[in-house]
Amino acid sequence: MKRATFATLAAVVAPLFLAGCANTERSRDLGNPDIGAVTIARQVCSNCHGVTGNSISPNFPHLAGMPAPYLAAQLTGFKSHGRQDPAGFEYMWGLSRSLTDAQVQGLATYYAGQAPASNMPAGDPAKVAAGKALFAAGVPGKGVPACTTCHGAQAQGNDTFPRLAGQHADYVVKQLEVFQRSNDRPEGAVMKTIAHGLAEADIGNLAEYVQSLGAGAR
Repeated sequence: MKRATFATLAAVVAPLFLAGCANTERSRDLGNPDIGAVTIARQVCSNCHGVTGNSISPNFPHLAGMPAPYLAAQLTGFKSHGRQDPAGFEYMWGLSRSLTDAQVQGLATYYAGQAPASNMPAGDPAKVAAGKALFAAGVPGKGVPACTTCHGAQAQGNDTFPRLAGQHADYVVKQLEVFQRSNDRPEGAVMKTIAHGLAEADIGNLAEYVQSLGAGAR
């Protein structure tokens, strides 16, 4: 009698459980092309980047407010294994492997439309000031152009150039060091040349400055 009761209960519960797993609005199945980009962002990407693309950990970049073409290019780079920086491929190669073109574009559009957070730490005033001057004028003697040329006057980003305003300083430092010391991001070849002209202090100052910029950078 007990076995029959358990079998009956299982027959009722199992379909409900499977139905929940198959819910396309809550699914975490990155291998399913029918799962929408917003669902992927909220159910999977949010674990590292936050629901709105404003990450808490400096290990993971803010994505909110990034230009959609830039985000799409990065996801495509991870998917094709063209982008090989350790902090990227350790997480993103596997996660991006089965994304469809539509999902890539959808994710890019979703994060581009999110509002950037405005509560990043202000940083050391002296470093922020030095970073601001460097961002605006570059280092002419070393062939380093003004960062505003590509990233915008307020570091808001432009097309295939990322938004830097409000980005985690630690993450900015790591990426500038990737450009400076490796070929792990071949799509950013221009940055490799620029980064070679930056001293360690320059990198730190730039990172402090862009982190200090708030959500008002448009």
